[in-house]
Amino acid sequence: MTDLTRLTAAELAEKIHSREVTSAQVTRAHLDRIAQVDGRVNAFLHVDTEGALAAAEAVDAELDKGAAPASPLAGVPLALKDVFVTRDVPTTCGSKMLEGWLPPYDSTVAARLRAAGVVILGKTNMDEFAMGSSTENSAYGPTRNPWDLDRIPGGSGGGSSASLAAFEAPLAIGTDTGGSIRQPGAVTGTVGAKPTYGGVSRYGLIAFSSSLDQGGPCARTVLDAALLHEAIAGHDPADATSIDAPVPQVVEAARAGAKGDLSGTRVGVVREFAGEGYQSGVSAAFDAAVEQLRALGAEVVEVSCPHFQYALAAYYLIAPSEASSNLARFDAMRYGLRTGDDGSASAEQVMAATREAGFGPEVKRRIMLGTFALSSGYYDAYYGQAQKVRTLIARDFAAAYEQVDVLVSPTTPTTAFKIGERVDDPMAMYLADLCTIPANLAGTAALSVPCGLSADDGLPVGLQIMAPALADERMYRVGAAYESATEPLINRVPELGGEQ
Repeated sequence: MTDLTRLTAAELAEKIHSREVTSAQVTRAHLDRIAQVDGRVNAFLHVDTEGALAAAEAVDAELDKGAAPASPLAGVPLALKDVFVTRDVPTTCGSKMLEGWLPPYDSTVAARLRAAGVVILGKTNMDEFAMGSSTENSAYGPTRNPWDLDRIPGGSGGGSSASLAAFEAPLAIGTDTGGSIRQPGAVTGTVGAKPTYGGVSRYGLIAFSSSLDQGGPCARTVLDAALLHEAIAGHDPADATSIDAPVPQVVEAARAGAKGDLSGTRVGVVREFAGEGYQSGVSAAFDAAVEQLRALGAEVVEVSCPHFQYALAAYYLIAPSEASSNLARFDAMRYGLRTGDDGSASAEQVMAATREAGFGPEVKRRIMLGTFALSSGYYDAYYGQAQKVRTLIARDFAAAYEQVDVLVSPTTPTTAFKIGERVDDPMAMYLADLCTIPANLAGTAALSVPCGLSADDGLPVGLQIMAPALADERMYRVGAAYESATEPLINRVPELGGEQ
């Protein structure tokens, strides 16, 4: 039989719906793969074997009765980032603060996946509370990149991206606050999409930075990402920031793009995302990708977005400020970890002891940064100024999209760096998100697709394709066209072998 773990989600769905294979068979194949290799990769924090098989068997039972599939992805397995609340399944956010917590309800994303018949294999590893670019900040150990187990798989959603590259799951869900879907996609040779802010509900997504956080699809092909995007997107009254508008026609766009014709499409290369600081192999792969877009019929022009150079600084004021507010709820009084309570301690002492024990170094760093930026006498100088920069970046995007249909850049300035290499250098770590942050600040859509291997180290490089708010279909069309003209990079991932 064909190795079911090597098929795309669309291929698996076709086989399941035609009854060539069962969802249970597909699910067992992926559970077996997880058992075989995840001891080396550490992509999963929790594998829900019983729940996954029950969900798969329920899909099979309906199909055997002649019922239509609940969705185009019914019966296909998926790995879910552990930042989404899942009923009666552990949700830790990669932190000791929530170790052992069993939520009493599902996030909207989890509920929509279940309603679509998607089989949730388990919860994936992540930087604690989604704060990081390497998945080294997890309280449960780092995830490793299947391309090179000594390197990072990106962050904060490295568990989701690694599960795809290790063939442990055909689909995954991530969240993107400053690049946490796209950057892991780039360094693992997979596809990651950040929808327009508000396009996917944040209800039940444990908040890091509420004005930036956005859930989205991770996959091995553009079409698979589009199918998953369609399954989880749409208005949700439970989320006040959810957009009440039709879901962009992302699947139709991906199928159209796969024909490989970009005639009439104007592509803008962002001038500010070039020059120093980029690994030579990344720059070369990006330049080759731009030439490929031109060969597909696109008109390529250079576009200036002058305020993008301030995006990183603005982000690291806005995001920590919102984090310091959001994480105040973890106070040892309501749920989660509680320590330092010997019966004589005050509530403040218990709270301080718990937060000291429960939060890791990066989370503490960002809470302190954010609290300082919001403090009396500094709010206007820091947080207020950062919000003004955010407005200027949004205006840069608006002006650019008057000239072009999409913008392109490298997804990340370097390929995957070695585990431990940047742990003691926060600024070097933060620079991994240099190209991805502007789209978060503006709330626009962006996609990362593989664009070859770096000549420097033979590791994957990502091409970022950015589109206007509520025009997500544009990035899928361009991404699918580019993908159709290139070799599937995922086929070159080294074989991990058995668990060691």
